[in-house]
Amino acid sequence: MRVLRCGILCLLMLPALGLANVPSGLQMVGEARLSVLFWQVYDSRLFTETGRYREGERPLRLEIEYLMDIRSDALVEQTAEEWDHLAVDHPNRDDWLQRLGELWPDVSKGDTITLALDTENRARFYLNGELLGDMNDPDFGEHFVAIWLSPDTSRPKLREALLGSL
Repeated sequence: MRVLRCGILCLLMLPALGLANVPSGLQMVGEARLSVLFWQVYDSRLFTETGRYREGERPLRLEIEYLMDIRSDALVEQTAEEWDHLAVDHPNRDDWLQRLGELWPDVSKGDTITLALDTENRARFYLNGELLGDMNDPDFGEHFVAIWLSPDTSRPKLREALLGSL
């Protein structure tokens, strides 16, 4: 009975913690840790309805839990570098990067930024379960998740782990 009361109390606290805002009902596909040299940068997890990833399948959720403090401008700059690597040449790219700079705060160790793509490929970003904002351009979502999920990603081992292939 005591366990049941604790469980109910935890469920009642979810809205206060902001965790109820992040879309749920998805199954984990895979998870991966990004390490650069001797720094552990983040842990990432990919979720879909089926627990398997197929290109273009939506809804989709990508969670990134940071293992170190990172400034917002560094996150945006890295996004631009990854898009350079993928040769993303979209007319809205600069607008997207500017919007990301407005949406994303500096992150601290333990913070989680979540990207949720809906069935129409619209993107919502959350920080620790609290909505940061939207990117309604459906082209953005596809290009953003390509950083991790494209066969041409700069981190193929990370991609394999996210896709559950490792």
